[in-house]
Amino acid sequence: MPTWQWILIAAAIVVVLAVLIVAVRSRGGRNRSEQLKQHFGPEYHRVVSEKGDPKAAEKELAARARKRDKLDIVALSPIARNDFLARWAQVQTDFVDDPANAVGSADLLVTEVMRQRGYPVDDFERRAADISVDHPHIVENYRAAHGIHTAQQRGEVDTERQREAFVHYRALFERLLDTTDNDSSREARA
Repeated sequence: MPTWQWILIAAAIVVVLAVLIVAVRSRGGRNRSEQLKQHFGPEYHRVVSEKGDPKAAEKELAARARKRDKLDIVALSPIARNDFLARWAQVQTDFVDDPANAVGSADLLVTEVMRQRGYPVDDFERRAADISVDHPHIVENYRAAHGIHTAQQRGEVDTERQREAFVHYRALFERLLDTTDNDSSREARA
């Protein structure tokens, strides 16, 4: 066989391999996109809207998951869990007489639970990003509650909005105390 035929055969093999590699990567990218959409749910769409590009959003969400996996998130001891439940009950009781103060106390209590569980708590956006990995369907509640709390500090919130914030904080608080939820969430990402 002449040399030029061997070169054509080698070139054809290279082209076929390149097409296969592109097809596999493209399929892997679609699978990754579907996994991220399924795991993050509404948070996926929020980040896509914020970034303006699905690929940039997927990169952000994958980075969040990698950062979260490096954290040592621990379950609360039964004593700590009961203490937090008792403190929450008191904050909830206080809401009747002083909703503004109770919303601030709820914010602090949620942050304290996060700290004890092992989440970094220095920056709200980082807290929300970390929570979005374990609790993607609750993180929007957390953002809404925090936004209302911030507006409340400026005096821009009525009692109904304070009630909304409190309900949102309660949803996250309950999830943070339910450690079985975190384990299944991590398994779904693995």
